[in-house]
This record gives sequence, structure tokens and C-alpha cells, in this order.
Amino acid sequence: MKILGNYPTTRLRRVRNTNWVRRLVSENNLSVNDLILPIFLTEGKNKIENIKNMPGVKRYSLDKLNTILRKCKHYKIPMVALFPYTKKNKRDPLGKEALNENNLVCKAINSIKKNFKDIGIMCDIALDPYTSHGHDGILKNNEIDNDETIKILSKQALIHAKAGCDVIAPSDMMDGRIGLIRKKLDQFNFKNVKILSYAVKYASNFYGPFREAVGSKNILKGDKKTYQMDYRNSDEALREVGLDIKEGADFIMVKPGLPYLDIIRKIKDNFKVPVFSYQVSGEYSLLKNGIKQKIISGDAVKESLVSLKRAGSSAIVTYFALEIAEKLKNLK
Repeated sequence: MKILGNYPTTRLRRVRNTNWVRRLVSENNLSVNDLILPIFLTEGKNKIENIKNMPGVKRYSLDKLNTILRKCKHYKIPMVALFPYTKKNKRDPLGKEALNENNLVCKAINSIKKNFKDIGIMCDIALDPYTSHGHDGILKNNEIDNDETIKILSKQALIHAKAGCDVIAPSDMMDGRIGLIRKKLDQFNFKNVKILSYAVKYASNFYGPFREAVGSKNILKGDKKTYQMDYRNSDEALREVGLDIKEGADFIMVKPGLPYLDIIRKIKDNFKVPVFSYQVSGEYSLLKNGIKQKIISGDAVKESLVSLKRAGSSAIVTYFALEIAEKLKNLK
């Protein structure tokens, strides 16, 4: 890069010495159009439950979903992502509840589509909310059976599509599942249902509060390092993305977000596809607790989200979506 100008003729502070000029020359901006809100579901009636280590985030029974969806509609959040809390009595080694056409997620999809037609719905495709061992796939002889798992995942994807899901989001990290899911959706004429591939999901230490939220934290046997990516690797991410795009992925997810800004940029530069990032539960909890203890400013939330945009994110899944949407609306 050739540097133009020199001091004192060139003073870069001139282009940032007032608010109006900073606004004029800003390279990246955050809007409500960038936000996806995760919503946790729970069985029962009249329930809004707190989640340990995720202050401000709740689980909602179906009859209480409208309370948060109305806020999404008010702030024009484009899409919500649904995640079920599954009790132990509905879990088994094969995750059979994932294929129940009347399960919690399917009921939620039906309810949202009936009452909030303009809000997109993203559904997680993986077995960990339903298995008794907490893994994303079928466990055989202490190993995840990739090929048997993706058969089930393609059926799960079809069930969600039939219920009205707009964006199928496989987060399991099994090989070949995007192609099989795309084939299954097309076979049943769901050609317009989109696939958001968690092509780059790392075996991260930042997932703890989420596992608490969906009920899999204390039942997980071992770890997920044989299928989620090694956080020491970046070139491997490009191979994952390339394969999933060839198999039919419409968007690519990088998870977690902040520790992997370099990965987001690398994918964006190499593939020119829409890249989504997930500001995960551990990131949320760190920021939320830091703000509560006055260690950091509340503006750190917006800063963190803008950094994800700057790295190349087209959209961000974040538990701060409503909070930030409110602030953005008040700035107008």
C-alpha cells in the first residue's frame, strides 16, 4: 500500500474531529437489517424462564412466544433462530424427537408463520438438543457415525421445511449433509427453502451457556472435537466452505464470531458469498457481565457487532439483537 501525503500537510485527525464528519466517512455501519435473534423454546404453558449465565435471555413456552415476536416485529428484526430445550424424558440415543412432526420447534414455526408472516425463521438442524448423550449425531462404539447421522438430518430438515421454516441451518458439522439436505428439499419441491451452512463451526470453549439453555450441558459425553473444527486451523475452513457451496449452501456461518474475525474475512475474500457470524452465548455472557460490573462500557456491544460487520459478516446471530435494535431506532 502506497502512503499518500505527509505531516503537517496531511492531518488524518481532520476527518474525525467532529461527529458529522465521522458519520460521513464511516466505512462500516450496523443496522437492524444485520440482526438475527436466537429464541429458546420450552414445553408447557405460561412460561418465561431465566437461563443461568445468560442474564436477560429467556426460554419461552409457545403461548408466550408472541411477547418476544411482537418486539421483533416492532423493531423489524428480519429473522429469528429457534432452539428447543428438551427434557431428559424426550431424549434418547438416536434423537428420535428431532423427527417428530409435532415437536416443539414445528409447533413454534406454525405459530410464528400464522401470526408474524414477515419474520423469517431459521431452524437448527442437529441432534444434540434431542440425544441422551448430547452429541450432534448418532453415537456408535463411542464414535459419531457420519453417514447414518446425515440421513436423519435430511429427514429433520424436510420436517422443518414442511412446517414452514425459511432457512435450514445445519450446525452439526457432518460431512456431506448439505448435499443430502439440498437433494431432499428439492425432491419434495422445497426449492426456495434456503440453507445456511454452519460450514465453519469450531470446537470452542465459548458454548457453555448455550448448552445450559438447550439442556445438553450436563449430559454431553466427551467433547465434539472429532467433528467440530480445531481452533488452531484456518485453511481448513476454506475447504469446508468450498465443499458446502458446491453441495448447495446459500449462506455460510462462522461460529463463534469475535475470536474468528480473521476467518470471516478470509471466507469473504475467497468466496464472495453471504457470510453470517454467530456471537455465541459465551461472548454474550462475557460482555453482559462486564457491563454489569462496570468493567466495560455498554457501547462495547455495538463495537463488537460492528467488528463482525467490518470483518465481512452480512448478518449476525446475536442475543443482543433487540437491545441493539432499540438503540439504533432511538438514534434516528
